[in-house]
Amino acid sequence: MKTPHNNQVFPRPLESAPNIKTQEPRVRARGQRQHRGVHLHSSITVMGSKEKPTCRIVLPGFPEPRMRSYLIAAGGDVAKARELYAWNAQMAGAALEQLAHLEVLLRNAVDLQLQEWIREREIGIPWFFMPPFIVAQSEAIETVRERLRQQNRETRDQIIAGLSFGFWTGWFGPKYEELWRQNLRLAFPNGTGQRKEIARLVEQIRKFRNRVAHHDSLLNVDIGFEMEAIFQLARIINVEAASWMKSVDRTRVVGAARPITPKDTVVVPSNDSSPLLEDLHAFVCQAGRYFRQVQYLAIYKDRQICMDVARIKLRRDNVSWNSSEARRLKDSEDRIERKLGKVMEAGLAQGLNHGVYQVFLLSQPGDPQHVQLSGPLTNDKAGRSSAFVRKQRYTSVHDLRHANSVWDLE
Repeated sequence: MKTPHNNQVFPRPLESAPNIKTQEPRVRARGQRQHRGVHLHSSITVMGSKEKPTCRIVLPGFPEPRMRSYLIAAGGDVAKARELYAWNAQMAGAALEQLAHLEVLLRNAVDLQLQEWIREREIGIPWFFMPPFIVAQSEAIETVRERLRQQNRETRDQIIAGLSFGFWTGWFGPKYEELWRQNLRLAFPNGTGQRKEIARLVEQIRKFRNRVAHHDSLLNVDIGFEMEAIFQLARIINVEAASWMKSVDRTRVVGAARPITPKDTVVVPSNDSSPLLEDLHAFVCQAGRYFRQVQYLAIYKDRQICMDVARIKLRRDNVSWNSSEARRLKDSEDRIERKLGKVMEAGLAQGLNHGVYQVFLLSQPGDPQHVQLSGPLTNDKAGRSSAFVRKQRYTSVHDLRHANSVWDLE
């Protein structure tokens, strides 16, 4: 007998659904370990302070461990911690909008492709009732069907809509390589055609989605990086849909309104006195030059901040810069010293004179810690007051992600 299609209601199977028992949480009446007379609260302390740590209540009724990261980020300022907590919820909401759009786009692309491959309309049986799908995901499919039966809403469309994001992302693992080659690759017409490309993107997005959906802190999450993965997957599926998603995205606006942003990036100009050895991913400047403690280095060149924001892998001051030192470092057993020796050799070949310098070794594109902006940030002002950076200035990866020009970093 053919299985109903589209919005027809599926007949209930003759066998009864399995009984699902709900287990009440156990409460230990005896033998339970207790801490008597001890308040299990963490504290915010200032390094070097001799004051006794105290508990801080950020929001009455909200657990202290949950609020701790916001209080730390706010430097102990309760009012600012509350602002950060509210901002976190706003950012989660904005990100969830795009995650929801992507989930609909992804499942529709896969669903349409599998319908055609199985010749679903001809045989009248939905693809998810056919091998290998029903074999691999029978429990997930039956769970959705049982819930819909209880609501008298068991239709094909409702089953598709009810399957979890994990169900859809689960088809891109190595064991489904043959399915990918035969059919699934056609659901992603604008990609490389490699299963691993989609597997990498959906896994990154799945982890981000879980973090957002579980109301975790996003303070240390590179939102721009995660959103770019969402838009990249959307573009691979449908360019027009991705363009629309980006046009209604609120994460940039919400991101720009973050109450407190740590300054984790130094912006330096690329000029003759501070050469950027781009081919070896290094920045060299005069010895003793002061820099705050930062994690990233961005380059200002040709009146714009370049797209690549590098993670600082090594910062070393007072480096003797000469041919013999370059040879010594290149022969070192230490990998970092060998890298430094290559940088020195290249710098000497490019005309960077013998002397003593400060050297930054930087990440390169493809490194998980390397940041690439969606585009360069330009300086569109003219006149005497238009210089954005002469020696160095500080900002954050977060602000760089959400700026439209260099002056948004003011």
